[in-house]
Amino acid sequence: MTPRSRRPVRQRKPRGRSLVGQRYDVVVGAVAHGGHCVARVPVDPSLVEEAGHGRHETRVVFVRHALPGERVTVEITEGTEGDRFWRGDAVAVLEPSPDRVTAPCPFAGPGLCGGCDFQHVALPAQRRLKADVVREQLRRLAGLDVDVEVEAVPGDDEGLRWRTRQRYVSLPGGARGMRKHHSHEVIEVDECLLEAPTGPVTAVHDVQFDVADGGFWQVHPGAATALVDAVLEALAPQPGESALDLYAGVGLFSRFLRDAVGPDARVVAVEGHAGAVRLARRNVPGVVTSAGDVGDVLRTQYDEPFDLVVLDPPRAGAKRAVVEQVVDRRPRAVAYVACDPAALARDVAIFAEHGYRLTGLRAFDLFPMTHHVECVARLEPGHA
Repeated sequence: MTPRSRRPVRQRKPRGRSLVGQRYDVVVGAVAHGGHCVARVPVDPSLVEEAGHGRHETRVVFVRHALPGERVTVEITEGTEGDRFWRGDAVAVLEPSPDRVTAPCPFAGPGLCGGCDFQHVALPAQRRLKADVVREQLRRLAGLDVDVEVEAVPGDDEGLRWRTRQRYVSLPGGARGMRKHHSHEVIEVDECLLEAPTGPVTAVHDVQFDVADGGFWQVHPGAATALVDAVLEALAPQPGESALDLYAGVGLFSRFLRDAVGPDARVVAVEGHAGAVRLARRNVPGVVTSAGDVGDVLRTQYDEPFDLVVLDPPRAGAKRAVVEQVVDRRPRAVAYVACDPAALARDVAIFAEHGYRLTGLRAFDLFPMTHHVECVARLEPGHA
């Protein structure tokens, strides 16, 4: 489990007059990757022509705090006349969805804390929305039509109290705050309802893992166990098989692969963070560990065949160079742990170029109330 990096706030160059604050009544379309839904608003054709984009009568708006099928008033929060798309918040709900609920947190909503995307959505519907996103990314980027069900994971309280590591912004006078969506602006909060009453759960199936303070470990209490079980189910490791654990973190998957294939089998763990590698050597004695960029390591080391591979890359995905190094080892099965469905779909498409097909997929709701979803995909060679 390699450390996940936070995406920086992107600033787009203004292209014409700002439309921030403009309001439109719209019917909301499908959910999109990123915690928003898609809507279209009418645009003055003369303004579009002046901006150099030709005549288009509508413009796409990515709307937060809405649900598919709702009629809402959207207020533009990012966008100028010349942009290809705008962003906005649903500031009034004119015709609500049956899946809409009152957000449990008073700091969730337009113009408030940006940490939660779906507090206004009933929990079962949140999971359906996430499944729709995974399905759409695989269809659009990998050309696959896949049934997806997002599974609940034990350890939260109806979608709340699961974040075992929480960060606040310190404010003057001892107060604390959270940042707004796509902004460095901070609003003061009493508490975050996602924050768990205890710290990280670093034991999995009665095995305790050493994790550095501030080092990466899944924040949902049930996440690590759910992912280990899904990876072992996907790979079905047999005694004597060799295994390669890439982006291995502190050795979570390596530990259980070693137990499954036996002490005499070869298990290799590769991780880019030197501190995590030191902990992996402590957590999984007997496993061969290597510190360095995964792509660089695979270009020069461990070039023998491996029966099994675990891929648990950061949000950007494994990408072509690593995928091609993996298929060069000719594994009989690959378990790909993905925190971003778009990156997963792009890498699945690269695997397909080399004869590896998606033969299984499980998705887990490890981040309730947000748009994030974790997937475990199985890839095998020679399947049509």
